[in-house]
Formats: sequence, structure tokens, C-alpha cells
Amino acid sequence: MSDRFEGRRAIVTGGASGIGLAVSRRIAREGGEVVVWDVSDKALGAVSREAGFRTRRIDVTDADAVAAAVAEDGAGGLDILVCSAGITGPNVPLAEYPVADWLKVYALNVHGVFYCNRAAAPLMAQAGYGRIVNIASVAGKEGNPNASAYSSSKAAVIGLTKSLGKELATAGVTVNAVAPAAVESPIFEQMTKEFIAFMKSKIPMNRFGTVDEIASMVCWLASEEASFTTGATFDQSGGRATF
Repeated sequence: MSDRFEGRRAIVTGGASGIGLAVSRRIAREGGEVVVWDVSDKALGAVSREAGFRTRRIDVTDADAVAAAVAEDGAGGLDILVCSAGITGPNVPLAEYPVADWLKVYALNVHGVFYCNRAAAPLMAQAGYGRIVNIASVAGKEGNPNASAYSSSKAAVIGLTKSLGKELATAGVTVNAVAPAAVESPIFEQMTKEFIAFMKSKIPMNRFGTVDEIASMVCWLASEEASFTTGATFDQSGGRATF
């Protein structure tokens, strides 16, 4: 078992399921102290019994709650922030997209990432070390039809990541994004079967990614090894990404 996260403290949003849970488990398995943030009481209850975790119910769309939680969970040092919380929104054409759903997607996928990055960055910069990894999507680079809110929100995550990475480039803090194609996880429950099939058809490997495959890249970016990498977006798309 690797100990590359020994002595490191991490916050993982959306950390009680899917990619976030796989990342949380791996960081904990490799010696890190992990605080899992999630809004699902059921999911938090299921993972609270796992060794190496602390769990906390946090709605990352609440800027004040995020600031207070980062101050508390980061007291004494915050080394890693992984922003994995997100939703897809409905699969409908843009002209039919409900305004309420559009705002809900942006509140979590964009504003939630902003609030978390905004709260964590000063702590890390002051300490002279930090790793921020934001989960984007290949949809943010290429766009998916009937998923305008999700696609554009993930494009915003990529832009935010590149901007903050440059701001912190001399502070010892790296900021990167991972852009998966479709990954088998509970997020599929938010999509139609037709849309899931469409996404698979776009992947040259002809399969979905796994949460552990994504976690491997996230954890490299969250480690000391990724010291000369910032403001970048790493595709994990099974060959789908074209740029």
C-alpha cells in the first residue's frame, strides 16, 4: 500500500458516491485524512462506517456554509480539495430547457466549485502547498446535444480551473481539472436510457469508464508528484476527446 498521502488532509465534495467516493477511498487507503462532503444523508450514512473517513453534510451551493466548513475542516492545514459534486440536469433541447433546472445545474456545477475553490485557495497559498482538482467533463469541451446546462457548466469549470491555476502558479498550489467521458456511477440515474446509449456510442473504446480509473488520475494530480502541472485539463474519455 502506498503512503503518498501520509500527513495530508483532503476535502472531497460529492465524496459519498461515484467518482468522489472512489477518490476518497484511495486517498484514505494511501494514508491521507479525508473529510467527505455530501448532501445525501443516505450516502453519508453508508460511508461513515468506513475507516479513514470523516463525513459532513454540506450543501456546496451555500457560500457561507462552504466558507465556514473549509475554515473548520481546514484548521491546521488543508492540502487537497477535490470538487466532485455535480448533477446532469434534464436531457431536453435547449429551447425546452426549464429555467429552474438550468439554475439548479449552475448552482451546483459552477457556483459550488467556485465557492469551494475560493475558500480553499487562500489557506493553501498561505501554507505554500496545495492541490485542487475539479471534476469537469468531456461534455465541457465538445458539448452534448440535449445537455446544454451540463455541457456549458462543465466548460465553465474548465475555464475557472485554468484561471485559478495561473493565479496560484507561484504559490506552491496547483489547480487542475479532469474531464471524463461517461462513467458508470450513480449519476446515470439522472439520465435517460437513450442519452446513456448515445454517450457510449461516442466512445471509441466502446465502453464506459470506471470510477477507479478516474480516481487514479485525480489522485496523481492531488499528489506531490504533480508538481509542474497546473491550469490543465486531463481527458479520460476512452478516445472520445478530439482536442
